[in-house]
Amino acid sequence: MADSKPQFVRLTGHRAFTQRLVLATLSGKPIHITKIRSTSPTNPGLAPHEVSFLRLLEAVTNGSVIDVSYSGTTLAYQPGLITGSVPGAGTFLSNDLIEHTIPANNTRGITYFLLPLALLAPFSKAHMNVRFSGPGVITSSTNTPGDLSIDTFRTAILPLYGLFGIPPARIELRVLSRSCPGPGGKGGGGVVELRFASQVRLPKTLHLNRKPGRIRRIRGVAYCTGVSASHNNRMITSARGVLNQLVSDVHVAAQYDPAPLVQEKGSTMKKKIGIGFGLSLVAESSAEGVIYAADVVAPPEGGVVPEDVGTRCAYQLLEVIAQGGCVSAAAAPTVLTLMAMGSEDVGRVRLGRDVLGKEETIGLARDLKAFGAASWGIRDADKDEDEATGELIVSVKGVGNIGRKVA
Repeated sequence: MADSKPQFVRLTGHRAFTQRLVLATLSGKPIHITKIRSTSPTNPGLAPHEVSFLRLLEAVTNGSVIDVSYSGTTLAYQPGLITGSVPGAGTFLSNDLIEHTIPANNTRGITYFLLPLALLAPFSKAHMNVRFSGPGVITSSTNTPGDLSIDTFRTAILPLYGLFGIPPARIELRVLSRSCPGPGGKGGGGVVELRFASQVRLPKTLHLNRKPGRIRRIRGVAYCTGVSASHNNRMITSARGVLNQLVSDVHVAAQYDPAPLVQEKGSTMKKKIGIGFGLSLVAESSAEGVIYAADVVAPPEGGVVPEDVGTRCAYQLLEVIAQGGCVSAAAAPTVLTLMAMGSEDVGRVRLGRDVLGKEETIGLARDLKAFGAASWGIRDADKDEDEATGELIVSVKGVGNIGRKVA
């Protein structure tokens, strides 16, 4: 008699926590993670944002089984079907909107939850409508690598879904209340709502291996919460001082919001939290679908003037553009994952060497292989060109059977 015990994909550590859980959910393969901060003397096991993500995953799936050890250093996850906003384990504000509350001790930006949720949404049984609220919602970027602001997610990540036959017009992102990291980088008190109404069986095969073209325009958003609105003008002026020397079409919008009020624990009093300011810049190329982005936020402990934030963000954007390729490092995990989940055809994308050589990109390739995806093919993009750019063409073969996991 065959053994009915599920065959777990066994991994260690807390690196790429959401990425591995997303791949397990999409492939339908159970995962067993050990040694989650097991050597930490003060905070071993799962962090608050990781626990919150597990609860979100349970709310948008049906039949998932999550088993966490007493110490929190070991996790076993058996994925269920991706159901989206249908009656299940989630808390519903209405018939089609899930309410997810993020705790006050959260230190990660809201895109830590939105990026993996958007990867699951196209394969959901129903629309994926989730509202994030609570004292821990941070809509700005954070100093943790990989945390984008809500503005960069909306202008530089969501439009890329159109390359896979997922219309961005049916994806709506509402920012009902903005916030920056609170004291110690914890909490923010913002409110964000994602409505993803575009479901597909298989993403289209992507061929984005042409030259990235030249930058034609730069857009951005300067935001501040609970501080003087003049901070926005100071950030914009300093950023334009760098960028206008290179591109004439530069427009940065200003967004001012009052600081959110969050009720203090064990008291009826409310306090202001999420005070701060930051800047998000996005550069659009003459080639369709090529977008570069940069994010800088003032640290919660202060000590940084708006001019420094604007100048730093402008130079950071130039560094991202200089890395080359058709996809930036911030968007590469999203694009490569959707390519791997597509039809059984070979898609191609052009990446800069620094983007492909990042630890996160190499880790994604290893994780995809662990969950049954094919290895990537890599070749020099300069083989048929007159100029040497140092860029690479990455070929990704789709698994082709993702539709059966959510039928």
